[in-house]
Amino acid sequence: MAIAFDPQQLAIDSIAGEAALDAMRLTPDWLRQRLAYPPHWQPEMTQDFLSVRAIPVRAAVLIAMVQRPQGLTILLTLRTQHLSSHAGQVSFPGGRSEAFDGSSVVTALRETQEEVGLASEHIEVLGCLPDYLTGTGYQVTPVVGLVMPPFELRADPSEVAEIFEVPLAFLMDGLNHQRLSVELPGGRRSFYAMPYERFYIWGATAGMLRNLFHLLRA
Repeated sequence: MAIAFDPQQLAIDSIAGEAALDAMRLTPDWLRQRLAYPPHWQPEMTQDFLSVRAIPVRAAVLIAMVQRPQGLTILLTLRTQHLSSHAGQVSFPGGRSEAFDGSSVVTALRETQEEVGLASEHIEVLGCLPDYLTGTGYQVTPVVGLVMPPFELRADPSEVAEIFEVPLAFLMDGLNHQRLSVELPGGRRSFYAMPYERFYIWGATAGMLRNLFHLLRA
């Protein structure tokens, strides 16, 4: 499904503006504890829109936090332009669940290896965020994991145009969270964007990052 608008041409409605997370909360040990024993918190779900599917397709993505000397980063991909959904957009590695997967974690790890070549032996799974409904009719489980270098990546050229990393500290700062909206045939659609350098992170990916932000700041 192609989107009928260019989000980068829209005016910014507002900046979310919450304070940046304390650096202590962006460390592996703290993240392990938070994901293992999450407090009560409220996910920020955007409305599902334009979905032609009565029953969503199950999918899973990996929010891969890479342990770099300068701090954690999040591994993201730029999708190729010819894909049937979310073409040319920034996304987490992941994809639809298969009957043989057995769990969302298995889906996320399998798809991550297929898309970017990151083997599961480098990934320590910490937990999952609440499912996220996309406008293209997917029910996505975000799986959070720590990634320990060194590792080699290999992009699947049929799906991934580029692999890059963004500092977790940048993404976990409400001053970098833009709120935008657009009028569509099905009604008004609101979403987040988190532009970083030449990459425009928005839509479902930004929405899942907002929920990670809420969990970590709770």
